[in-house]
Amino acid sequence: MGIILYMHRTMKRIRTFYVYILTNRYNTVLYTGITNNLGRRLSEHRNRVHPRSFTAQYNVHKLVWFETFTSIRAAIAREKQIKAGSRRKKIALVERENSGWRELWPVASAR
Repeated sequence: MGIILYMHRTMKRIRTFYVYILTNRYNTVLYTGITNNLGRRLSEHRNRVHPRSFTAQYNVHKLVWFETFTSIRAAIAREKQIKAGSRRKKIALVERENSGWRELWPVASAR
């Protein structure tokens, strides 16, 4: 019992981080974000928890692209890379994985 307890205390919890792209109903506005809880964060966007935020002002809450990471540093680096890219690059990123610009929340929530 003592060995198992010791092993339990030394095991690290694996965390998941998400970099994501949202758009509006017409796919004309793009927003890139990062979170450790995609479901909660999408709910915040959809419920306009921050009413003066960019996503609330432009009705941006359709998840069209996301990547998962186990390292917060890697996730932050990827978010910065995407944000520094042009609109054309963001569109190409979405279209490579989601050419129909479908809402991916059902896919993401199944993970």
